[in-house]
Amino acid sequence: MRASVLFRSRVSRASILLFVSLLPGLSCAEESKINSGDTAWLLVATGLVLMMSIPGLAMFYGGLVRTKNALSIFIQCFAIVAVVSFLWIFAGYSLVFTDGHIAQQWIGGLSKQSLIGVTSSSISGTIPEYLFVVFQLTFAAITPALVIGGFAERIRFSVVLWFSALWLLLVYVPVAHWVWGGGWLAKLGVMDYAGGLVVHVTAGTAAIVCAIVVKQRRGFPEVSMPPHNLPLTAAGAGLLWFGWYGFNGGSALAANGSAASALLATHMGASAGALSWMTVEWIKYRKPSVLGILTGMVAGLGTITPAAGFVSPIGATCIGLIAGTVCFFATQFVKRVLRIDDSLDVSPVHGVGGAIGTIMTGIFAGTQLGGAGYTVQSTMSGQLGIQLVGVLSVGAWCVFVTWILLRILDAILGLRVNEEQETEGLDVAEHGERGYGI
Repeated sequence: MRASVLFRSRVSRASILLFVSLLPGLSCAEESKINSGDTAWLLVATGLVLMMSIPGLAMFYGGLVRTKNALSIFIQCFAIVAVVSFLWIFAGYSLVFTDGHIAQQWIGGLSKQSLIGVTSSSISGTIPEYLFVVFQLTFAAITPALVIGGFAERIRFSVVLWFSALWLLLVYVPVAHWVWGGGWLAKLGVMDYAGGLVVHVTAGTAAIVCAIVVKQRRGFPEVSMPPHNLPLTAAGAGLLWFGWYGFNGGSALAANGSAASALLATHMGASAGALSWMTVEWIKYRKPSVLGILTGMVAGLGTITPAAGFVSPIGATCIGLIAGTVCFFATQFVKRVLRIDDSLDVSPVHGVGGAIGTIMTGIFAGTQLGGAGYTVQSTMSGQLGIQLVGVLSVGAWCVFVTWILLRILDAILGLRVNEEQETEGLDVAEHGERGYGI
């Protein structure tokens, strides 16, 4: 009897030791789910998207304003990236990408607030979750940075910070959850590959609301306010085009055919947008301009964004051609007919472009046109209806929240600098520096 008990005891200890010895193997098996190729590509793509905000967008916008306001654009872009980074880690990521239980259709939960439970061994798909967090952070950072073009050269720096922080939490985060986090638009079947709705429609809509509420720059439109440094703008535009490969190609979240397809579509969309804008401008004004071809390129990039991984290269070219033409006339309409001072053309380029691209996805993503196919709809008309619902609902929410935020901030802080400060320029008045010497 005693021998039997001793035998069983030894067997139990041996079993425990065997189990413990297998634990490293289990850990290795978990680590093996991480694909090194996917991880390497997303590491590069994350850097590319961050480069779009700083220095890409800062240089692009900075060259478009007048000399006395160039530095104000740079500090706004850098500060927004820093502020958004804190908010994204603290709450934004969790509110977009976790289960919100009762309110799941509208907003996520706080189970990963401050990245609780996320470690270096956590996995999202085939990449480390930390990498997914920071990749998505770069999207969150560039979106409010795009908005500053709507009120450039006349708004207080403190307002920029408060507006960007609150707008991120109240507009970007809910919309990102609706589309990418399993919210109601995702369940409806809306197609937005890399941010036509989440980034460009929200930024463009917010920009035109800001331009209307903040009102025109002093002297607009009678006083000419040309860009002060087009070579700087061109350099920034080149960085944006380059960075957009990570923006759209990285949204595949893998180093695969979808990423390659998105990258090629991105390039063709940008090329077609640049050429179509240049051609229309050439016909209308008898001369093609550097600013025109750069703006057309950005219009093509923004418009192809929602469709990038869903359409063929020919489909992307068609979307880009449409984008350059429509956005050109949208810019003319906003400034010359509506007389709205959207200083850097965010609404007619990103807003109109994002909306067009989102709707066109419902056409060119069809397999009959060489696309990847629709999500839940089998017909073009059905998917077009869903895409239109997405554009209208996101636009309406953005208008409402942006207007409320601006009214509140105006009552508390005051939106604009005074007349003397605006005349002097924000570089000196707000930051005590000059971009170009004395």
